[in-house]
Amino acid sequence: MRKVKEVIVVEGRYDKNTLSQVVDAVILETSGFGIFNDAAKRRLLKTMAEQRGLIVLTDSDGAGFLIRNHIRGCVDPKLVKHAYIPDICGKERRKAKTSKEGKLGVEGMRPEVLLDALERAGATFDDSPNDARPERITKADLYARGLSGGTGSAEKRRQLLKRLDLPERMSADAMLDVLNALMDREAFYHLEV
Repeated sequence: MRKVKEVIVVEGRYDKNTLSQVVDAVILETSGFGIFNDAAKRRLLKTMAEQRGLIVLTDSDGAGFLIRNHIRGCVDPKLVKHAYIPDICGKERRKAKTSKEGKLGVEGMRPEVLLDALERAGATFDDSPNDARPERITKADLYARGLSGGTGSAEKRRQLLKRLDLPERMSADAMLDVLNALMDREAFYHLEV
């Protein structure tokens, strides 16, 4: 599995699940057209673009291009790379019928096709050994700081997310991904919680 420095933006959870089996990266979902009405998520994309850069990887149908163009208008284009999957006719396994345009989406692509799309977009692959990377924040760290698994942890997490200008409905797992993209473990332990 190859590690990608940039944050990858996909449309939905099935795209995220498929991609997470191919690359080690922070992967954020737009919730489809939900991005159009979610100011907090747009701020998160801007923040992540400034910290790590973004790669937008949407389906090759009309909806995917609408979402891609919306992100283009929200985030500094110099901080965004665009990865494109080919037009392949077919149907995803989990769906009863083909999509409106009859094309496979990100979730239906083979791993080598997704890697090729990321490479062509100019993704920054970090293939250095794990011990050369900064120490990552873990679920145990969230628990130790009272942000997960304990009494009042949801409220503490919500307050921290608000202070960091991140979406307040973010789950502990999603917050963990974003925190690891924004800081190392030492900086996390210096945060006021």
